[in-house]
Amino acid sequence: MAAPGEFERWLNSRLDSLEVDRDVYGSYILGVLHEEDSEDEKMDAIQGILSAFLEEDALEDVCTEIIKQWLDSSAGSKAKNDHVDAEVQAIASLIEKQAQIVVKQKEVSEEEKQRKAALLAQYANITDDEAEDAGPEESGAAACTFDTSKSLFKNTNLEDVMNAKKMDREKAREDSHKKKEQDKMQREKDKLLKQERKDKEKKRTQKGERKR
Repeated sequence: MAAPGEFERWLNSRLDSLEVDRDVYGSYILGVLHEEDSEDEKMDAIQGILSAFLEEDALEDVCTEIIKQWLDSSAGSKAKNDHVDAEVQAIASLIEKQAQIVVKQKEVSEEEKQRKAALLAQYANITDDEAEDAGPEESGAAACTFDTSKSLFKNTNLEDVMNAKKMDREKAREDSHKKKEQDKMQREKDKLLKQERKDKEKKRTQKGERKR
């Protein structure tokens, strides 16, 4: 299991202070924060979760506090991720430049060989027969080319990093969808339990009044 992030640690501590089961309701709240798009939707959903534990005057303040803490934490995480992405891009750019330099050096080396072969063919003091014998080798040297279409340093690290991040986001989205239905069922259950407690309390009050 991955270590909880800063916001999750804060949320667990806050739920403990409210005497709310962090293991059950903490995951519901996290699912809502990841799933819902607008702040109003987040507020309504979290109020539905915590309404069984908090009175109305405290419920809105606590939900507002949770959403504010989530937004602050998300902004910090985004800035950190942007910094990491910039570093990855910088490394990839550096590797690409180094590959281009190596390719250029190889090209220059091949051109130098071709020039030397041409000079030998032109100025070497050899007979026509010796020139014919030497010709194929020189021609082969002169005809030697370097295929620059093949990258010497094909950088797959950046692609792997981006694919891994994409898979993590998709998995988080799928998990959030699964939790959404569970959240709705749990909220309905909590509301029923709360109503049952109120009905029982009302009956006890009425019973006490009749005895008097």
